[in-house]
Amino acid sequence: MVIDLMLKQRIITALALLAVLLPALFAESPQAFLILSTLLIAAGAWEWARMNGMHSVQSLFSGLICAGMCAFAWWAGWTSRTETWLWWLSGAAWVGLTAWMLLRGVQGWVLWRPNVRWALGVLMLWLAWLAMAQARTTSVQLLLSIFCVVWAADVFAYFFGRALGGKIIHQKLAPSVSPGKSWEGALGGLLGVFLVAFVWMHLEQTYQWAGASFFMEMTQHGFFLWALSLIFLTTMSVVGDLVESLVKRSAGVKDSSNLLPGHGGVLDRLDALLPALPIAMMLLHWPKV
Repeated sequence: MVIDLMLKQRIITALALLAVLLPALFAESPQAFLILSTLLIAAGAWEWARMNGMHSVQSLFSGLICAGMCAFAWWAGWTSRTETWLWWLSGAAWVGLTAWMLLRGVQGWVLWRPNVRWALGVLMLWLAWLAMAQARTTSVQLLLSIFCVVWAADVFAYFFGRALGGKIIHQKLAPSVSPGKSWEGALGGLLGVFLVAFVWMHLEQTYQWAGASFFMEMTQHGFFLWALSLIFLTTMSVVGDLVESLVKRSAGVKDSSNLLPGHGGVLDRLDALLPALPIAMMLLHWPKV
């Protein structure tokens, strides 16, 4: 009975989100999506502050600060273009910081000052929003294809993990952070990403879709870098999921909040996208061969 109720909540919440997100995403102008995504990122900043020990007023202020940063970037024209170095720096920061966090684990994370952890999280949320805004301003197809890398990795990992988890590689992916994740699931997710990429590019060429997808854009760098970019992006989406699990363990909570009934919080839905979005922009700015 409880499982049925939770499933019903998940379905209702998912349908409500799609009813709001899809019209904004496919609207002719990107403005509606940018406003909606700002609200979601601000909610994520509120959740982040709460998970890092801040009281209710500080958490609310955190969301307002993040929304203000997004509004300033929009006003300054950064949603259309920013300097390449920003994406290189954000990509390097995600790789370096997450590697350190996963190596040190929960005990290492709690040694950081709460205000440093808070500032770092708000900055990363803002960078993810800016990458998302730039991708949507370029074309719906570009943003949606980046989303699909993350979604495909997650969906295929779930099914491969359920079917094969622990049966081939008798060691968990990150047992101290997320005991349920397996190497079979992660590799299955990567296989799914390549499958989606090939199908997407075939349809894109056949039907001449408007704008270029992430997959098609990366073909300009040669097949080797195209394949490497998908592996890297998929890996970092898994890392984003693991990092949020680590932070939740340090905070002693199961979900980042209860804003989305049946799904947890906003960060529970965006965790894999947070590193994937800026890293996708970094890869798109890679010098062409």
